[in-house]
Amino acid sequence: MNQQLRRKLKDRIDQLYRTGKDRARNFRGVFANDIGIDLGTANTLVYVRGKGIVLAEPSVVAVDSVTNDVLAVGHKAKAMLGKTPRKIHAVRPMKDGVIADFEIAEGMLKALIRKVTPSRSLFRPKILIAVPSGITGVEKRAVEDSALHAGAQEVILIEEPMAAAIGVNLPVHEPSGNMVIDIGGGTTEIAIISLGGIVESRSLRIAGDEFDDCIVNYMRRTYNLMIGPRTAEEIKMTIGSAYPLGDHELEMEVRGRDQVAGLPVTKRINSVEVRECLGEPIQQIIEAVKLTLEKCPPELAADLVERGMVIAGGGALIKGIDKALIKETGLPVIIAQNPLLAVCLGTGKALDYLEKFKGRKMAEV
Repeated sequence: MNQQLRRKLKDRIDQLYRTGKDRARNFRGVFANDIGIDLGTANTLVYVRGKGIVLAEPSVVAVDSVTNDVLAVGHKAKAMLGKTPRKIHAVRPMKDGVIADFEIAEGMLKALIRKVTPSRSLFRPKILIAVPSGITGVEKRAVEDSALHAGAQEVILIEEPMAAAIGVNLPVHEPSGNMVIDIGGGTTEIAIISLGGIVESRSLRIAGDEFDDCIVNYMRRTYNLMIGPRTAEEIKMTIGSAYPLGDHELEMEVRGRDQVAGLPVTKRINSVEVRECLGEPIQQIIEAVKLTLEKCPPELAADLVERGMVIAGGGALIKGIDKALIKETGLPVIIAQNPLLAVCLGTGKALDYLEKFKGRKMAEV
């Protein structure tokens, strides 16, 4: 066999091999898609490999209290909060970043996975789930078991700050310091990352829900006004701030029920009031950031002086949160381009490195 014929034969074999790999990949794509999930206290986002983020729903489930059947999930269930008849309960199965109600969390995951998995799928998906860095072994197993019972073939966990850092395109695998602060609904995750691992971190169960509770309590104490969590969240996002707004302080009308008269009333509040009632939890987050920086190795600290820190999560949308951190730490602070999507985007990108997460501690990549 001459050399030219051998070369042609080799090229043909290579072509068939590549075609076979492509067909195998396409075949598996028809039957199963790997999924990345940001299982948040407030919202759950789902990333499907090759498609991007395909689902973003509130982490709320409407349940029939008699039959325990799941009636609605996500936006439909959230619209029922505080408005359901006695036999129907709108429940948030996640609290402080972890599963508070196993069965309802499983039902929610099952419904969400069903929405994004092809109906003709023969194989179950592999699922990568972002979880708080400070959760216990029992809490980790609850997440894994819920996802497995919901239809996952395999479940791999990634720490939320690592996912957030990957999602905002920080060079986590380089030998340099990167700092991320993810202020979610149930937890605030603070981490310094280098060489694909978390060097120093803090996980606080103080975040968006705590902010909402502070607003609810403030309205009750100051105005004798009863409001629900949805109204508190609206106040937080509309006029909430962590730093003085100068000549741009805001006002809004708030509707609720008067505690004394028991009747619906309207009160007018301003951003100065809201900033004061959010002051304590925001200061706790800032102190945790300072503690994390104090534990940072000197060489990485030098990197952070130049690079600063990135804020992700819903808390990044609170007005002036970056200015408050700059004032307290003296470091540059950047708000992520898509703070609400950062963790989910990170799980999606990490799907390409599933083998690196298997059989290792969550802090390792």
